Amino acid sequence: MPSHQLIDTYATEISAEKQASVMDGTSSGTEKRYHVLFNDYQDPDRIRKLAADIKQHTLEHLDTYLAQAEEKLTQNGVKVHFASTDQDAREAVLNILKQHDVKRLTKSKSMASEEIHLNPFLVKNGIECLESDLGEFIIQLDDDVPSHIVKPIIHKNRREIANTFLKEGIAEDYNDDPETLTRRARTHLREKYFQADAGITGGNFVSAESGRVVLVTNEGNARFGMAPPPVHIALIGIEKLVPRDQDLGVFLNLLGRSATGQQLTVYTQFINGPRSENQPSGPEHMHVVFMDNGRSDILASNCKEILRCIRCSACQNVCPIYRQSSGHAYRATYGGPVGAVLSPLLAGDKFPELADLPKASSLCGACREVCPVDIPIPTLLLRLRDRAKREKIKSPGNLPMAPFAELASSPKLWRTAMTMSKAMNHLPIHVAPIKPMQHWLGQRTLPKSTGGDFRKWLKKRPPIR
Repeated sequence: MPSHQLIDTYATEISAEKQASVMDGTSSGTEKRYHVLFNDYQDPDRIRKLAADIKQHTLEHLDTYLAQAEEKLTQNGVKVHFASTDQDAREAVLNILKQHDVKRLTKSKSMASEEIHLNPFLVKNGIECLESDLGEFIIQLDDDVPSHIVKPIIHKNRREIANTFLKEGIAEDYNDDPETLTRRARTHLREKYFQADAGITGGNFVSAESGRVVLVTNEGNARFGMAPPPVHIALIGIEKLVPRDQDLGVFLNLLGRSATGQQLTVYTQFINGPRSENQPSGPEHMHVVFMDNGRSDILASNCKEILRCIRCSACQNVCPIYRQSSGHAYRATYGGPVGAVLSPLLAGDKFPELADLPKASSLCGACREVCPVDIPIPTLLLRLRDRAKREKIKSPGNLPMAPFAELASSPKLWRTAMTMSKAMNHLPIHVAPIKPMQHWLGQRTLPKSTGGDFRKWLKKRPPIR
């Protein structure tokens, strides 16, 4: 379960095995992304800029496109619901399930449902809710929470999964072969699909032009979850809209390459609505719940660009902080750079509890370089840091910067400090007299100082004529 520790403290206590799992999973994803994106496109940045423009245009005209999407979805036979808060969204889903007398359901991977903690709410209200994505299924068995947007069990290895299957009766004997583990999960889940009264999914995109809901998966579990039961519920954030069907080509090409290094995900579904008369299977009833849950407030803030996010996890994969700490260190549904911006904003009145997250960044800019919709994440992190300062929110464990600001803004003090900088190489700085310094330096190693000689060198140079 997520820790309440600060990220730097959490990172020092994470096991070497778990850290290796996170490091391997993120680095391989980043390498695949670079290879396929730059191999397939001569200038990927042009596509990123196009995607950013489309999403930004959509956000700036969201009221128009929401109304258009509602009209088209209704024409397609879909019942549309709007939920202002997380509680409204949970209640909307529960009411739909009660309306159709649903007792058990299967659920495809959905970050929106994780955001509102839908599963425990449904279980509390007597609904049997089974995760069908392999990673989410294992998370559910372990009573854990996802630590990555695309790879929810990036923090686990196959030995841990094999032990979980053995403990939960999914397997009769220990076997950590990946193919065997997958086959055993498939056998267990296949029966559950046919027993379900409903299927719940998220939605990667919704076309306002046609009302199509687009789902992308690599396991096919969303298809299985929708085929046998009579009811399909799609829980979707209001920011997932795109204006036209042709815009989907831009985002689907970027999403697969950015998330998993694939040219296209294995299963890409365009859902028009409930089953038509000439279709042999599929849900007879389809509901779409458009969820706000703080997104309107974000849209009115100076961080609205974060709503462009298409949940590809590329920023998580490349982030040096995430690689060291894992997603659980962020204490919220969304981790990594995108989570450091989105989670505090979604927290609403509880912003102070997560105000330290924007500080968990070196501002190296790698997250923006890989973002398929060109979100200026470093800039947004600085804006949130500024907000925390203006609201006088103090985050524990941070090095006070006022003395450095004084030093850096005085040329005379700076020259003196540079002259004395080499002495730092011989001082026991890890036992600094100031407690915040002790805490900060106890987890970091300062590089060897080689400064202080530039001005001496410059004085010896002949004047430029």
